[in-house]
Amino acid sequence: MSEDLTDRLDAVWRIEGSSVIATLARMTGDVAFAEDLASEAVVAALKQWPAEGVPKNPGAWLTAVAKRRAIDTWRRDERRQDRYAQLALAQTASMTPEWEPIEDDVLRLIFIACHPVLSRESQVALTLRIVGGLTTSEIARMLLTSVPTVQARITRAKRTLSEAGVPFETPEPDQWGGRLVGVLAAVYLVFTEGYAATDGAALVRRDLAREGLRVARVLAGLVPAEPEAHALVALMELQSSHFPARIDSGGNAVLLQDQDRRRWDRAQIRRGQAALARADALGRGRGPYGLQAAIAQCHAVAPSVAATAWDRIVVLYEALGRLAPNPVVELNRAVAMAMAGSPEEALKVVEQAAEAKGLKNSHLVPSVRGELLSRLGRTAEAQRELLTAAGLAGNEQVARTLRAKAAELESH
Repeated sequence: MSEDLTDRLDAVWRIEGSSVIATLARMTGDVAFAEDLASEAVVAALKQWPAEGVPKNPGAWLTAVAKRRAIDTWRRDERRQDRYAQLALAQTASMTPEWEPIEDDVLRLIFIACHPVLSRESQVALTLRIVGGLTTSEIARMLLTSVPTVQARITRAKRTLSEAGVPFETPEPDQWGGRLVGVLAAVYLVFTEGYAATDGAALVRRDLAREGLRVARVLAGLVPAEPEAHALVALMELQSSHFPARIDSGGNAVLLQDQDRRRWDRAQIRRGQAALARADALGRGRGPYGLQAAIAQCHAVAPSVAATAWDRIVVLYEALGRLAPNPVVELNRAVAMAMAGSPEEALKVVEQAAEAKGLKNSHLVPSVRGELLSRLGRTAEAQRELLTAAGLAGNEQVARTLRAKAAELESH
């Protein structure tokens, strides 16, 4: 298969993979089986597309092939009569109008994957793998854990759902509350991987970010009285507004201080501010996504880095750290503290955050430490830290940016 066709199939899967799996899971009632069927369809595409060409609707092609594989499997199954009956019922149901509380296939799959029988960690890992299509390496970097741990969580989650006899069906609205925290987290992390890819050559994966935002909008419409759902939409809108300025024509990363803010999407900024206002109007206080959206709003409305309300951002990060303790939050707070004029105190915060187990092999600590040491005039130390960070970074653009920073310090 040519490199162009391989890239095309990869792009199709990134954009439509979650919908393909969601459709198959609804048909078969088994998440693991649906994922296997989708993988077989991709293998079939690798064999057939070079000779037959890419179909007009590649996502539909993959779904159709996978459905045929499912039927073939059922025919070989000892319980084929039961399976045929199940398929007939499913086909009849699809032709009969029926009220469906969650019409979006992808969001429905997320709600099902976030079943209360699973731990929160397993819910998120399973959703990122199946819905986000992320590799275990990417998930491990996002969750600040190891690849074996992620693999174990996903395997255990599938086994638990199967052994617990969990019906693969849309939860009723009165069951959404128990799953909402996991759903919000999963949708947010799908978007986050699109906004700042953990691995690979590209800094951003806009298709993934767009899908995360789309699902978040649908979710906010389903639970209009939940402030964190609106806040999540606000956060995504405000962060997405930077996309036009985050990379240059060559695909290279453009740092915040170097971005042309005139290129930021003002319509998205307005939508983000409106969504945050809706969340605040519900009068239940800001949760983790509300606080992050407020931080994103500070950046979005500032005319420059220097004119940004860094003192306010520090306070918001302090509140976020108390509400949802996380070492990455502490690193971000340290950066804000340095920008607000306290690099020495910020460095102390970094050293405390560095003790967190999840950050042991992450590029985040040395990259922030290098930035702060640079501000303190400790150039040689800063260079070492930035180069260390570059060696740890999984994303090629991030690594390149860190090496460029180190080289710039040397020239000074």
